[in-house]
Amino acid sequence: MSEWADILKLTVTLLAIVDPIASIPVFLTTTDGESNMQRARIARIVAITVFCVLGAAALIGTEILHFFGISIPSFLIGGGIVLMMMSISMLQAKESRIRQTPDEAEEAAEKHAVAVVPLGIPLLAGPGAISTMIIATHQSPSFIYHLKLLIPALIIAVAVWAALIAATRISKRLGKTGMNIITRVMGLIIAAIAVEYVYRGLIELFPKLI
Repeated sequence: MSEWADILKLTVTLLAIVDPIASIPVFLTTTDGESNMQRARIARIVAITVFCVLGAAALIGTEILHFFGISIPSFLIGGGIVLMMMSISMLQAKESRIRQTPDEAEEAAEKHAVAVVPLGIPLLAGPGAISTMIIATHQSPSFIYHLKLLIPALIIAVAVWAALIAATRISKRLGKTGMNIITRVMGLIIAAIAVEYVYRGLIELFPKLI
């Protein structure tokens, strides 16, 4: 039961970090002039990209850390700092430069194929989401558990697809103010998660602190 509770918590965390609603303005801008069918195709590719990136982080993320000699406590602190930087931008209703720089946004506007880069990576499946998924693998060394982490990845991918498919309607219904409110709430959640990651990392690195 504890594993499923962790998976549920991870799903909510990833939903706050990926924040499909916040990506709608970028999606509409980069697909301006495309037909509804083309937008639907781009949304599908974006969702598949998000699932593949998060799924890869779940299955081989720990091996990547071992390859570079990075400890989980150090990654917890680093991931927490990344999330805190993201949350500060979200609380100000600004696009974090961690997710997408102005140069990347300008390049995206000029590119025809934007589904994988930058919409899939790094706008949605960015450093914050990837590090969160890798940290989740630390909960259990079991490969079965790591396979279960594909469930949150799939749920997030479906949420991304649903949000982008309904992007025009959501944008009209919520307006800029409504989307900013959602972004700020998500930012507050991410800030709390960031503090927890840094705290856990410090405790594991310096157990004598407690």
